[in-house]
Amino acid sequence: MEKKSKQQELKHLEKVKDRLRSALEVIEDNIRKQGRDLKEIKEYLYENKTGMDRMEKFQVRQSVNQGAASGEEAVKRKKKINRLLGSPYFGRMDFAKDGSEEPLPLYIGIHSFFDEEKNTNIIYDWRAPVSGMFYDFGLGRAGYASPSGKVSGDISLKRQFRIRNGRMEYMLENSANVYDDILQAELSRSSGSKMKNIVATIQRDQNPVIRNEESHELIIQGVAGSGKTSIALHRIAFLLYRYKDSIKSGDILIISPNRVYSDYIANVLPELGEEKIPQTSMEEIAERALEGKYRFQGFFSQVSALLENSDAEMQERIRFKSTNEFISLLDKYLAYAENEYFQPHDLWVGKSLVPKWFIEEKYLSLHRLPVFKRFGMIATSIEENIGIYYKREVSSRERQQLLKDVKAMFHIGGLRGLYRDFYQWIGRPGFLKPYGRSGYEYSDIFPLVYIKLRFEGIEPQSGVKHLLIDEMQDYSPIQYAVISRLYPCKKTILGDSNQTVNPYGSSGAESIARLLPGADIVKLRRSYRSTYEITRLAQRVLADKDLIPVERYGEKPVIRGFESDKQEVSAIIKSAGEFSTGGLRSFGIVCRTERLAKLIHRELRAAGIDAELLDSESTLFTQGIVVTAVHMAKGLEFDQVLVPGVNSKNYHSESDRRLLYIACTRAMHKLQVFYTRELSPFLR
Repeated sequence: MEKKSKQQELKHLEKVKDRLRSALEVIEDNIRKQGRDLKEIKEYLYENKTGMDRMEKFQVRQSVNQGAASGEEAVKRKKKINRLLGSPYFGRMDFAKDGSEEPLPLYIGIHSFFDEEKNTNIIYDWRAPVSGMFYDFGLGRAGYASPSGKVSGDISLKRQFRIRNGRMEYMLENSANVYDDILQAELSRSSGSKMKNIVATIQRDQNPVIRNEESHELIIQGVAGSGKTSIALHRIAFLLYRYKDSIKSGDILIISPNRVYSDYIANVLPELGEEKIPQTSMEEIAERALEGKYRFQGFFSQVSALLENSDAEMQERIRFKSTNEFISLLDKYLAYAENEYFQPHDLWVGKSLVPKWFIEEKYLSLHRLPVFKRFGMIATSIEENIGIYYKREVSSRERQQLLKDVKAMFHIGGLRGLYRDFYQWIGRPGFLKPYGRSGYEYSDIFPLVYIKLRFEGIEPQSGVKHLLIDEMQDYSPIQYAVISRLYPCKKTILGDSNQTVNPYGSSGAESIARLLPGADIVKLRRSYRSTYEITRLAQRVLADKDLIPVERYGEKPVIRGFESDKQEVSAIIKSAGEFSTGGLRSFGIVCRTERLAKLIHRELRAAGIDAELLDSESTLFTQGIVVTAVHMAKGLEFDQVLVPGVNSKNYHSESDRRLLYIACTRAMHKLQVFYTRELSPFLR
């Protein structure tokens, strides 16, 4: 029976491919025809440019634009069909609506395909309402929400396929553990240089997160390896499909931790048939908001400073600026400055007297505007009133002096002065320390943006309709306070509070929700990335009571000790050499600091081993042997991971515990932990 079913499916696959090829031929003929027509119109326009009137020229140009747009749409359709030819679908379910006699076979793929000859859908997009049943239900009663209301019925058959390069590699049918079998096969594969789509293996607990349409702000707290970033990207793809008439790829913005990570996730949405999404970072947002006028330390520079120099005062500064109390104090100070620092007085404009009460009244009447924007409006109002009451025009020179005099009535000029005065006002002047000669520490830059929002004003980014924030735990409350004002759109925010690389300036799901009233929190507890053995070792380092490991078994992690640093480096070189001859594709040597990563990278290159260094200047994620620091490795995964220097000196504090946890949970199939002299207490 199974053999017969497979033969039937193979025949069906060939029929579908034939229909796709026929559709492709039609599209290619249309593209060629549109190309010829466009060429003829352009030639006509060129040859008759002097003899045509304005209306005829406008109509011809409109035809050119319409032809070009039509051609672009045809090219997009061609790309989708080419993608479907390689893998038309990954699942089938036979569904009979209540009242129907025969079940209808529904094939689920990465895109839909409508057969115009048969006037029916041959393939359903995985994001379509009916396709949701494939992820949410087994055999038996099922249903989905359609535009016309709830549809109920029965699923009598479910099959799952892997089709690559047009060939069916396997088929699984009607088993309660279909997902387990498929999932195990997918998880056992080697990692790639880019994150892949997971449409064939979306799990029952993940599907509602992807299809959530109600939450204005959705916070996803996911354990290490839970696939939270992939789920968030699939959620974006779903929203682009669901609201295709009102939201486009360019209306979405991703805040990602670094350029390497941006490159790593860049393929997911194009694989799902969507355009690439614009990406940015917190530093770039601050740079734009402050118009490039301030020099400041980057996030990774801050993390490196914390790891390489145990500066208790710096830790205390960061910790204080990462509290809700800090925001409350800043709000109180800004209200105080707004009410007390503007000291109006009688003003002479030439021989015209402007009374104090007039200036004060105007200042208070503009209370809805940022303070520094009021000064120009006060000056304009004074000028208008001089024209009315003194019957004269204000000269250009008087106008300039007038604005200068009004600005001088405010006790402090500029953001720098206000921010410096804030620390005097709260009695903590030592909490503002310059970075370099005249720059700001990373923890100071968003407070400055916050003050600018209140006192100078920054226009909200209305062009962004959905914001995705990854690695949420690495951003402080003041950053979320700024982001909520700059981006008043819907948001998907994701991360894991156990994976912070800066414990002095981090945020958890609950603390973020307090800053975004009405936000919904979902928790992803199942971890898919690492083998059961690797997950158990990581749990020894940092127990996460929420984590449920997928039972995929593999090699036991290796913990090796050495008498000297030289011996440990030799063992790292040997391990890297052995990897090159193995069957795995990616090997991450994940170090506590960037300084150690650079040192090991030099040793590997000196030994003739081709290894890539990922640091704060890197832009691309590559396969093969990669040496990097923990804070750069977050979100990435490797077939094999080696964590060097895991001794009691390097890994002893609570922040070190989290770093070691992050490093170990980057491994999919194989993990090695090396140390010299005394092993870290977290692994004894």
